[in-house]
Amino acid sequence: MKRSLLLVTMSMLAVLTTACGNNTNESPKATASTPSPPTQESQQWVTASEASAQIHQLTEMNTEQLRALPRDKTVVVMPGAYKGEHGPYLPNVDTFRNERLARELANAIAQRPGWHVVVFPFIPLGSDGANVIGGKFSFSGTFVVRAATLRAVFMDLAGDLGEQGFRWVFVVHNTGSAFHVQALDQAGDYFHDTYGGHMVNLTGLLVGSELDGIFNQWTTEAERNEDGYSFHAGMRETSEALYLRPDLVNPAYKQAPALTGRNMADFVELAKKKDWPGYFGSPRLATASLGERALKEYSARINKLALEILDGRDYHQMPRIADEESLKTEPPDILRHHQELAKKQEDWLKRQDQFNERPPR
Repeated sequence: MKRSLLLVTMSMLAVLTTACGNNTNESPKATASTPSPPTQESQQWVTASEASAQIHQLTEMNTEQLRALPRDKTVVVMPGAYKGEHGPYLPNVDTFRNERLARELANAIAQRPGWHVVVFPFIPLGSDGANVIGGKFSFSGTFVVRAATLRAVFMDLAGDLGEQGFRWVFVVHNTGSAFHVQALDQAGDYFHDTYGGHMVNLTGLLVGSELDGIFNQWTTEAERNEDGYSFHAGMRETSEALYLRPDLVNPAYKQAPALTGRNMADFVELAKKKDWPGYFGSPRLATASLGERALKEYSARINKLALEILDGRDYHQMPRIADEESLKTEPPDILRHHQELAKKQEDWLKRQDQFNERPPR
């Protein structure tokens, strides 16, 4: 969710989760200012009924079943998301979105003859919630880890996967700051350089402005003006939640006041307010049909990219969201906060070491 902690803030400032909670047939709003939607990548979710036997849940497999998988035609799909607040109206949308995107990716790969997919358990870890934009490092509903911790977790998992001979890993972790995305990219680079395989953070390769464009093609100019450059718990994410898990959306979203921001300075000013509720944009404009349309097309683009990589596309030549420029535009307080947390933990560990080394009385 941020092109630079906003990773999603200046270029993604938005990033675009298990069951389809709502298959509404609601039509997009027909007004004179509604733009003509371009040809969509996909109108339907991927179905893989005939290939379902090729999709394996890691938690359900034994050692012999894992050993039997052909390493050159087995893809490990690793879904995950940070646990960040999404204001008073939404659950953790990133979780439901990424679970769904991972499922659809597995279905798309499994349709290839002879290919298998191992779906990893969901990893609920990530770095930096939207609340840090306003310098609030503790906020109700946000539970995160440092970027260095996130990187270490995925590097450790990359080591186990590499040692066991797996060669293809797709990470579906569409959320987080530039530091978050960089950590996942670095774990993938480690896997490639150490084991010769491919561990690709797919959503770290899709440009954030493209993702916003998917959603905006079905909204009016008036709606976009009210929602602003919304990237967190506004019209888009509320629409996603209404489609995926409407049972978890607080109906009060319909009366939510708009918190419109058009640039980083606006978001900082809004988030610094003592009564900031935890969202930007205008949730009241959301509809389940918008969430459905945007998620299906976004899913199709992720699947297309993954299949191209399996066919030999050199993803190392693609621009990354977490590039040097996006890292520079992250609020410096974020990295400082990470360093302070690391020091607090290291100091505690040193004290424990000193205590354990004391001779018995």
